[in-house]
Amino acid sequence: MTATMSIDPASLIRPRRVITGMSAILLPMKADLTVDWEGFAAHVARTWAAGITPAINMDTGYVQLIDDATRRQTLTIARDAVGPNGTLVAGACVVDEPGAAFDEAAYGTQIEMIVAAAATPVIFPSYGLTAGGDAAMLAGYKALARRMPSFIGFELSTAFVPCGRMLSIDGYAELLQIPNCLGAKHSSLSRRLEWERLALRDRVRPDFHVFTGNDLAIDMVRYGSDWLLGLSTAAPAAFAKRDQWWAAGDSRFDELDDALQALGDFAFRPPVPAYKHTMAQALHLQGLIATDEPHAKSLRRPTTDREIVRTILDRIDAALHAT
Repeated sequence: MTATMSIDPASLIRPRRVITGMSAILLPMKADLTVDWEGFAAHVARTWAAGITPAINMDTGYVQLIDDATRRQTLTIARDAVGPNGTLVAGACVVDEPGAAFDEAAYGTQIEMIVAAAATPVIFPSYGLTAGGDAAMLAGYKALARRMPSFIGFELSTAFVPCGRMLSIDGYAELLQIPNCLGAKHSSLSRRLEWERLALRDRVRPDFHVFTGNDLAIDMVRYGSDWLLGLSTAAPAAFAKRDQWWAAGDSRFDELDDALQALGDFAFRPPVPAYKHTMAQALHLQGLIATDEPHAKSLRRPTTDREIVRTILDRIDAALHAT
């Protein structure tokens, strides 16, 4: 297998495919910058009611900035919100420093709390997991795989966090061989890299989910990607309707996808991590959370962004209710 692959994207298009969607849930804040637990529970319940799997303690939920007690509480509240039979995934995140060794025990603690909530772990990168190259990262995945029934891998661009890492295509092929790895979130923000993974998946393991994390190209679902996005937290019902229209071959998919992409393009402009504040603005403008405050340690957007976000939300609403 070569380091790069020649791909014809048109050959990957999958019309009328049933899409699996997972939405990274924003952790909303009150005016005093404490967690708005009522708003969080309602947002999880709305997402699940729309037919989208809530993803808890992801980057959108400030997972790198919250402590284990908060992570446990989000899991408890989320489980209550979706009920005993609801589906949840959640980030297993270890916060370390450059030069740190892979800390399997610390990951084990995160995995245990997630599995205890009947959720599927999403293995976040850390310096210890990603610093040693593909072989070391895959060895870490294989060690962690023995600690849980199933899991989702995670390739993350350094545009989001400095410890992020993309596997080579050969490394990705090895990831596909881990039986209880259900799929992997791919957040390179590169169509080409994602197309390569889709082509490989289709040949080697068709049941494996490539969950696009490309908030700048959410139409990757056309090519066989499923999705696990932060953008969707602003409008889970709209994403659900978009996916229903794709499965039905309904041309309204395109304009709704375009409207949602407009919000992605605006929200995920540099500095990319500030998108979380844009998501809070969007939810607050819809009257769904109490404030648009981000976490105290998270980057902020200008207040003037609100009017632009409002305009884009109006466009999404119009596309959602088109006849």
